[in-house]
Amino acid sequence: MESVIDILVDSNVILRRLHRSHRQHGYARDAIAKMNKEGYRICITSQNLIEVWAVATRPVEQNGLGLNASQAERILLRVEASAFRLPDSDDVHAEWRRLVVLHGVCGKKAHDARLVAAMHVHRVTHILTFNVDDFARFPDVVVLDPARI
Repeated sequence: MESVIDILVDSNVILRRLHRSHRQHGYARDAIAKMNKEGYRICITSQNLIEVWAVATRPVEQNGLGLNASQAERILLRVEASAFRLPDSDDVHAEWRRLVVLHGVCGKKAHDARLVAAMHVHRVTHILTFNVDDFARFPDVVVLDPARI
């Protein structure tokens, strides 16, 4: 029996997949479809869901989608139904603390480190993201760019 490879999908890919008029929508849609077809298990974290909610409900003039809470809820339900959510735990927090200190992570990049912490705890080695450079500091993470799949 073949083993399933888990892949964490970054929030930017989820958002591009949802935003049909975005120039990267096709890349996100096609990459996720290909990963599903090839037997990858699409994974997300609670952090992804929070980030998707924040962008979905932020005004368009502030780089958001301008949706109301009811519309954002429908989006989250679709995302949750199509992916496996990696559980949060104290182990994720401890690993995040270790990573930010080890790699000197500062500012907004701390969010990326938390995704990597969840990946480590749940033994996920691959991430699908448009922000390839943001994960370069983590040598054990296989970073896949949807535009190159």
